[in-house]
Formats: sequence, C-alpha cells, structure tokens
Amino acid sequence: MIKGKVAIVTGASSGIGYATSLALSRAGARVAAGARRTDKLQSLENEIAKSGGEVMIQKLDVTKKADCDAFVDAVVKKWGTVDILVNNAGLMPLSFFKSLKVDEWDQMIDVNIKGVLYCTAAAVTHMINKKSGHIVNISSVAGRVVFPAGSVYCATKHAIAAFSEGLRQELSARANIRVTCIEPGVVATELTNTITEKSLEKYVEASKQMEALQAEDIANAIVFAVDSPGHMNVNEILIRPTTQER
Repeated sequence: MIKGKVAIVTGASSGIGYATSLALSRAGARVAAGARRTDKLQSLENEIAKSGGEVMIQKLDVTKKADCDAFVDAVVKKWGTVDILVNNAGLMPLSFFKSLKVDEWDQMIDVNIKGVLYCTAAAVTHMINKKSGHIVNISSVAGRVVFPAGSVYCATKHAIAAFSEGLRQELSARANIRVTCIEPGVVATELTNTITEKSLEKYVEASKQMEALQAEDIANAIVFAVDSPGHMNVNEILIRPTTQER
C-alpha cells in the first residue's frame, strides 16, 4: 500500500517527523520532508538517500499559508501527486493560564491548528481530484485528557481530534480519503524544550525519568495505519508508555 506512494511530512527535522520520514521511505514511499531547520533536513535527506530512497526537502513554516502551498506545489511538480500527508509539526510550551504567556498561546494556535489547516488545504484538492489519499494528523493524549498548565495546548490538540473526525465524515466515504488521528503520550523528543514556565521544571524532569515512547514507536503506528488495506480506515491510535497513568 505504501510502495511508490508520495508522502509529505511536516516538522520533519527531528523527533516523530524525522522518524516517520525514515519509516515511510523504508516502506517504499517517496518522501517530501518540510521543516524550518534546513540543516536537520539535510541530515535526513542524506540518511534516506544513502539507503536508496527518493526524498526531497524544503524549508517550511506551517504558519505561513504561502509556504504550505509552495511546498505542496513543489511536490506535485516533482512527483505528480500527493498520496499521504502527515501533519506532524507542533509545539508544546506548557504554562499556567494565569501566567498570561500570550505569545506562546499564539504560537501554539498558529502551528498546532492553523498549520494543520493550511497544509491540509494545500494537499486535499489533489487527493479529491483523484479520489484517493490518506491524511494523518498528530494530536496527543492531551487531545483527550486535560491537565493543569496544559489548557491552551490541550485545546489545540482537542481541536485536531475534532478536525480529524470532521475530515473523515466529509472525505472518507465521498472521496476515498482516509483520515487517521495519532494521539501519543509521553515521547522522548524535543517537545518539552519550548517550555519556559519555571514552575514546570519538576514536571519536565519527571517526564524525562519515565520510560517514554520513542519517536520510532509513533512512526511505526503511522506506517501501520497508512499500510492498512484500502477498505480499512484506522481513525484513531492512542499510544501511551506503559508507565503513564493519565
């Protein structure tokens, strides 16, 4: 199901996006990887190319609709189509609402919600026209479970879960476009690096002491969903570390 397909991955410079790009390439997909950090993308490009995979990289800021449109246009120009879109780019600068970190709220809304909308909008017409495609959105366990200092972050991830279900209802039966929402628990990535709230330092340390999921675990779940038979639509995958309670 994956071999020969064209896959776009956002936020591909590290963590889940990097691992997913590698996993899809190993499964035979041609991978278009986008992110803001082009040096990291070049490392990914080299790694895929060394193993004989087809890859293209492009600087991508998902908060800019023009960037998202240009990225998809470049992919279609190179390979003629878009089969798989993995909306992975995301930020998690957790903070208590009373701290009024408005700039951080804006960042999360721009990347976690609007970035997903912009990239999906850029790709979906190509999928509708050929009545085929798979959209994978990375939500979070925070899209189900709200916690202190996560009110805005959780709101963005609840939004992605709702958006994914809305897309499924609109597109799956009518246009043969499958939609999957991935909801990871604690994963050992750079996600906590954006937390500036000093009072959350103990939380960050505790999460690092946990036997967290690896980015490859999430990448494997994405491959499972995308590689499933055409009559099967894996709508949601919630994955927690065994030791995570909430």
